[in-house]
Amino acid sequence: MSTATRTPAALVLEDGRVFRGSAYGALGSKFGEAVFCTGMTGYQETLTDPSYHRQIVVQTAPQIGNTGWNDEDDESSRIWVSGYVVRDPARTPSNWRSVRTLDSELERQGIVGISEVDTRMLTRHLRERGAMRAGVFSGDALGEDGAMLAEVLASPAMEGADLAGEVSTAKPYVVKAEGETLFRVAALDLGIKSNTPRMMSKRGIEVHVLPLPSTIEDLLAVAPDGVFLSNGPGDPATADHATELTKAVLGREIPLFGICFGNQILGRALGLSTYKMRYGHRGMNIPVIDVDTRRVAITAQNHGFALEGTPGQRFESPFGAARISHYCPNDDTVEGVRCADVPAFSVQYHPEAAAGPHDAAPLFDEFTSLMEKAK
Repeated sequence: MSTATRTPAALVLEDGRVFRGSAYGALGSKFGEAVFCTGMTGYQETLTDPSYHRQIVVQTAPQIGNTGWNDEDDESSRIWVSGYVVRDPARTPSNWRSVRTLDSELERQGIVGISEVDTRMLTRHLRERGAMRAGVFSGDALGEDGAMLAEVLASPAMEGADLAGEVSTAKPYVVKAEGETLFRVAALDLGIKSNTPRMMSKRGIEVHVLPLPSTIEDLLAVAPDGVFLSNGPGDPATADHATELTKAVLGREIPLFGICFGNQILGRALGLSTYKMRYGHRGMNIPVIDVDTRRVAITAQNHGFALEGTPGQRFESPFGAARISHYCPNDDTVEGVRCADVPAFSVQYHPEAAAGPHDAAPLFDEFTSLMEKAK
C-alpha cells in the first residue's frame, strides 16, 4: 500500500496518550478496554472469542494476518473484539486454508482497527499504567485529540460491566457425542468457545449448551451427569445469577467443572471474592503450576479479573473444604480451585485452547473421571 493511499487512524487511551497509525479494517470509531495479547498465532480464534467482548486487543506479535482468514477456525458466530491494534499487517496472506484476508474480514464485520502502531511501546505503557479505556478512530470519526479523549472518557469501564448475558446463546442447543454417548453435560454459556463442546464430544459427552438465564430446573431437565461453566467476558462480581445457579448445583453434588470466567463463578459460590488485575493474562504462553504435583503447564488465557487467594490456600466454604489448586508463577495469581467434599473443580485457563497449547487438555479427562465416579 502506498503512503498516498493510507487512511490516518488513532488509538486514544483514557490517560490522554495517543498512538497514530493507519486504518486497518472498517473505518469509524469503536470503544473498549485496551488490552494486549501475547499469542504469536491464533489471531482468528482470539478475535472470535466471546471473552474479548468490549475489548480493544493489541497484538504483541509484530506481524499479523500472514495466514489470512478461513471458515473453520472461528470460536463463535462473529468477531467480538471492539477494536484491533497491530504493527505490521500482512499484505498478502499465504496459507492453503485461507479464503480471504484478515483486513477484509475485519471490514466485513465492522471492526475498526489500526496498523503501523509501535505495539512494543504500547504494551509497555499498558503494563506500567494498566489496562484502560480506549478508542480507535479513523475516517470521518478522526478528530481533535481533546474531542476523541472526551468520547473515550464517556465510554463504560470494564470494572462493574455485566457482559456475559450479551454473548450467551439465546436458545439451548446440543452438540452430540462422537460415537457412543457416555455422559450428558449441561454447559452454562457465559461466552463459550466452539472448541469446548468439541473437546467434550470427542470424549463421548453429549453437551447441552444452555443460555445464561437458565434456572436450576432448566438445568436438571437435561438430566446431566455433570455441569460445565464456560469462559466469558466482564466483571465476575456482577454475575450473581450464575453464582446462585452454581450454588444450587453444588448443593445437589452434581460433578462440576469450570474454566476462566467459570473458575471465578465457582470461587464466588465458595465464598471467595474477585478483583480487577492490573493488565490481566492474555495469550497462549502463560505458565501455571499445579500445587499438588508441581507440574507446570503452558496455557492459553484471557482474563482481566481473578480470585482472591494464595497458592495452596485451604479454606472452608458453604459446601465443605476447598483449596487453591493452581497458580501462575509470574505473579501468584489464583489459577484453579478444587473442592474436597463435593465433586467440583475449576481452572482459570483454557484447556480447549485453539490454536494451542494443549498441555491442559487432560482436564476434560479429569471431568470425565469425576462423572464416572459419581455414576
